[in-house]
Amino acid sequence: MNMHNSALLLSLLVVAGTFTFNVTDADAQSRARSRSLTSDGQGNLERSRHAKVAGVNGGSVQSQASYYRNADGSARRQGSSSVRTAAGATASTHGGFTRNADGTFSGSRGTSATGVNGNSYNGSTTYSNGSVSHTSTCTNAAGEIISCPRGR
Repeated sequence: MNMHNSALLLSLLVVAGTFTFNVTDADAQSRARSRSLTSDGQGNLERSRHAKVAGVNGGSVQSQASYYRNADGSARRQGSSSVRTAAGATASTHGGFTRNADGTFSGSRGTSATGVNGNSYNGSTTYSNGSVSHTSTCTNAAGEIISCPRGR
């Protein structure tokens, strides 16, 4: 993977992993956004959001997230986002966490990206019982395993 493709892949991963997208009105062909919040007044809360932007040059971004909090202190968050550039590169991420009423946490996140040259990254991170585990695989356009780029 050359430096240009590595930089593109890392940029896509950052965009997909942050759930924050900044597209100006001039760059957007269409936008769709929805949010909801409900509460029963007894400490139980549910919140969700969805957003989608289509660019004038063919790229697109979408994200969704949901969050639940219960009166007993337990909570759960799930979310995903994806991006497709006008040139055809893609990235997506999905995951969530659960906090139990006793305060213990667990969660996971999966991320994948494919550059315009066909090289791809697939990674997964999990957290459970105080232990973090990460696996990742990178492949070239022929499906052969290659070394993954490292952040700087």
